[in-house]
Amino acid sequence: MQQITTKHILIVEDEEYIAEVLVAYCQQSGFRVTHLANGGQVAQNIRDNQFDLMLLDLMLPDIDGIEICKQVRQFSMLPIIMVTAKCDEIDRLLGLELGADDYICKPFSPREVIARIKTVLRRVHTEPKKVEQIKCAGFILKPDEYEVLFEGRFLDLTPKEFKILQLFVENPRRVYSREDILNAIYKDFADVSDRNIDTHIKNIRKKITAISSIANPIHSVYGVGYKLG
Repeated sequence: MQQITTKHILIVEDEEYIAEVLVAYCQQSGFRVTHLANGGQVAQNIRDNQFDLMLLDLMLPDIDGIEICKQVRQFSMLPIIMVTAKCDEIDRLLGLELGADDYICKPFSPREVIARIKTVLRRVHTEPKKVEQIKCAGFILKPDEYEVLFEGRFLDLTPKEFKILQLFVENPRRVYSREDILNAIYKDFADVSDRNIDTHIKNIRKKITAISSIANPIHSVYGVGYKLG
């Protein structure tokens, strides 16, 4: 008999057949399951209930998955696996950039979905406990809240920008190559160009400069990469 776990999966999928398959496979694998057929109820359900992971369809009839991901990331770091038929590179990177933990393309194998769920849950629950604040070079980072202050002012960063800055602040003066940074912030970067890192760094610098026009704490190391300080 399948052992029942305490892990609670939220499935947001409007196609009835696909939803039935996902619910059935998740239940057979021992997960508790809640299914929603539209996006309007998602954020409030996550606020009101304890979920361990969300399977989120990108194309929903009322609110698309990208907007839902944005809403949820404003108050929760619940692991999110996007499920969609839109599988070109732009959609994939956009989903991950907004804070999704993984991305599965339709059509898919239900067994693959279960394997991805278990992988993400294992990764989340084996991550070390994060400190409340990290302070360095005028920055105060709160990793659990994805919040950062620079010289006492709020710095509005995307999740990927935050992770890059956290990497630098935790290891000041260490030089990171673009590949180092890709490894640190992307779970799967096979389709991600290292030029994405240059863009992220440029955006971080621009936001820092908006606070202090003389500040430029992230330095380029020619032929190698970037460092803080």
